[in-house]
Amino acid sequence: MMDKVRRAGILGTGRYVPEKVVTNEDLSAMMDTNDEWIVTRTGIHTRHIAASGEAASDMAAEAGRRALEKAGISADQISFMMVATGTPDYPIPSTASIVQEKLGLSHTGAMDISSGCAGLIHGLITAGGMVSSGMADYVLVISSEILSRHLDWTDRSVCILFGDGASAAVVGPVPEGEGILSFDMGTDGRFWNSIHIPAGGVVQPVSEEAIRNKDIYMKMEGKKVFAWSVRRMKETADISLRRAGLDMKDISLFLFHQANLRIIQCLSEKMGIPMDKIPIELDRFGNTGPASVGIALDEALRKGHIRKGDKVLLDAFGAGFIWSSAVTGF
Repeated sequence: MMDKVRRAGILGTGRYVPEKVVTNEDLSAMMDTNDEWIVTRTGIHTRHIAASGEAASDMAAEAGRRALEKAGISADQISFMMVATGTPDYPIPSTASIVQEKLGLSHTGAMDISSGCAGLIHGLITAGGMVSSGMADYVLVISSEILSRHLDWTDRSVCILFGDGASAAVVGPVPEGEGILSFDMGTDGRFWNSIHIPAGGVVQPVSEEAIRNKDIYMKMEGKKVFAWSVRRMKETADISLRRAGLDMKDISLFLFHQANLRIIQCLSEKMGIPMDKIPIELDRFGNTGPASVGIALDEALRKGHIRKGDKVLLDAFGAGFIWSSAVTGF
């Protein structure tokens, strides 16, 4: 029935990172770099890298299991599932269909979301709409990214930034005053090629030439991405706060996409947010794509940094350019 609007919120979270840890010292043995150079520019010390036989669906399923357990929701209660990823197991079918099988959710619908590093927040917003409208009772939103498979490990400007990981959240009905209070989503397709992998799609299939030219690896215009990410993340945060009728001081934690410490520090300065209100996880995990906000949220919840009555802002920006933010109460 869709005759009553319900409040929808996050009931439980989970995350998974691979066992293998690659340090800055490890990278310095592979290319012309060192720990000081990397930390100064990114704030990253280590990152986790998926094992050779590990797929995005494997990581997604484990994060999903942990979120279900934390939420106290059984698999058969899930009405729908989404997987946000830019590194799917296969071009066809969707990774969500593989995760559905691994989690035993044969009764649910499932789909992939391709929205860059904003994918998890896009999924949470979509799930919130499904629950609020009555179309679904419980929705499982997962993000899983294995960016290490798409990196040129001789290009220090890009490969030092990324790590692999997955995060998940169960969205369902919550009491009034809790849940997703507001959101904002945006895209600026003029810059679609500022973060992209040239080869692998129908425009440029993988070929010997593509491999030779390293077009199978991620390309990124770092300065442009930095400038626009700060601008758009600030703008979308302002919009979500305004729509929720809140001020900066009303927010307990600001969970920004964990791409680069310099970006977060710049947002802190421009928005007047003390750094102790911005959890930092990228020093251990690097940029895990759309999973990063979910990993930060899961860490904050499990460490008791988010308490009942707190309001949290989620904010991310990524390839596309695509961005989104949401204010949620706990």
